[in-house]
Amino acid sequence: MADPRATPRRSLFGRYFRALFAVVVVPLLIAGGSEAWFGYRDQRAQLNDLLDAEARLASAKIQDFLEIIQGQMSWVVQLPLEERIDERRRLDALRVLRQAPAIESLSLVDAVGKERLYVSRIGLNRIEGGADHAEEPAVVGARSERVWYGPVVFQGGSEPYMTIAVAGNRAAVGVAVAQVNLKFIWEVIAAIRVGQTGQAFVLDRPGRLIAHPDLSLVLRADASAQRSLQAMREAIRARPPGEAAAGKDTSGKTVMAAMAQIQGVDWSVIVKQPRSEAFGPIYAALWRTLALLVVGAALAVALAYWLTRRMVEPIRVLEDGVARIGAGQLDHRINLATGDEFEWFANRANAMANELSISQERAARIDRLKRFLAPQVAELVDRGGDDGVLDGRRVEVVVVFCDLRDFTAFSGQAGPDAIIGVLREYYDALEKVATDHGATLVNFFGDGVMVLLNAPVATPDPALRAITMARDMQASVQALLVGWRSLHPRLGFGIGLAMGPATVGRIGSEGRLNYTAIGTVVNLASRLCSSAEDGEILLDSAAADAIGTSVPLVELAPRTLKGFDRPVPVFAPRPDPNNATTQA
Repeated sequence: MADPRATPRRSLFGRYFRALFAVVVVPLLIAGGSEAWFGYRDQRAQLNDLLDAEARLASAKIQDFLEIIQGQMSWVVQLPLEERIDERRRLDALRVLRQAPAIESLSLVDAVGKERLYVSRIGLNRIEGGADHAEEPAVVGARSERVWYGPVVFQGGSEPYMTIAVAGNRAAVGVAVAQVNLKFIWEVIAAIRVGQTGQAFVLDRPGRLIAHPDLSLVLRADASAQRSLQAMREAIRARPPGEAAAGKDTSGKTVMAAMAQIQGVDWSVIVKQPRSEAFGPIYAALWRTLALLVVGAALAVALAYWLTRRMVEPIRVLEDGVARIGAGQLDHRINLATGDEFEWFANRANAMANELSISQERAARIDRLKRFLAPQVAELVDRGGDDGVLDGRRVEVVVVFCDLRDFTAFSGQAGPDAIIGVLREYYDALEKVATDHGATLVNFFGDGVMVLLNAPVATPDPALRAITMARDMQASVQALLVGWRSLHPRLGFGIGLAMGPATVGRIGSEGRLNYTAIGTVVNLASRLCSSAEDGEILLDSAAADAIGTSVPLVELAPRTLKGFDRPVPVFAPRPDPNNATTQA
């Protein structure tokens, strides 16, 4: 049988440690993950609201910027133009330039599209210039929509400008056309802050940058540098309205951005905030959660280690104790005082060791007895618990002898296997019958067997028990003879029994003792057995008197037996008509 300790196994300590660790850490992970997820959702919702509000606010401010310019231009188209522009009208135009610094130049066009007045911050002023502007988009658009916003153009490839035209409420008052320098939107954009470093910028319809806190980005008009901003706008448009999107700014940093449109000019105001700043609160919460997880994991490790040690150490003590007991150290005792199932199991193991020790002592005692006694006698003494019954004494016994007829001739011609096989079956059958009747099978000698009743342990009605046992022996062996006679047809079985006083006890040398009986009764039983024919059971007069009428007996003719001076009265059981093997 394989040693179970040599079989690979998983560590019980590791298994319990992982289980207890998971019991503590998994809830922390679930709680931390839930907090992180819901915190992220809340922070994302707040960020969406904040950026959307800032984008709408920036859009409103730029809308106000344009409406202020539009309002200032409306002053010069309140009254109809005279045939000749007077000084008052020129002063009104200059006042518009002063009130709206973003306007670089202003033109007044009459009802037929002729330029009547032109004032500029950088060019020469003109009165009654007469240039025809009737077909220009600004004049046509203003007359059809009253206010017209032109596309953004970059003068010199850097500065953004836009044309704004405002028509009066009557054709006679003409149209005011202004060139507006969009650099002045910088003041509006630069004032917008989201968080600590969040900014806003403006893209026109084609996606060109027209306003940014870093004015140099606008003036450079670098199309390649602005692609990331255009990609950001497309990412925002792909999201649901009011939801911020992630993108890259011109520096390559990841930002969260939201957008609002400026009505009339179709510009996009985009408000952005660095992702690290936007999600700073949730990152802080995650770090706090991570710190709690680390602390919780450390506590879980300590707790799992402590609990596992408390659980595994008793198991190791039990394992070591059971291994020692299994190795034969039956005096070893497992000392555990845990007050739980481990202590109960230890007590059971100790009780088992004690029982094994008693059993081992008993087996050793039987082995010692078997050195001097027949196995049956040794077992009997052990069950009685006192080997004093083996001491020599004088007691009335029934001695039974039995042997096989013509066995010597059979053993002379049969092979060893056949002889050993017959004897094995023969001994097994007689031993079983003797044991069933409480007799002591004293000795085997060849094909002969000696059995005692009433020694070493007293039995009631030993003679009656002996005759009953002898009948059972005859029945068992006769059943075996049916098969054996195919090996040797003259094989038979006879039994002789006698009752009388005998000296019984341990007899032999110092190295070997046998329990046996000595006396005339032993010789008489042996001679009766030798005289019995196949199937016969012969008994003496003392045994017949003890049996009385319990078993029908017949008295045979007295027989002259070796060692006896006078013929010996002999009796035999009356033949059973149902059993042809028993002979009178």
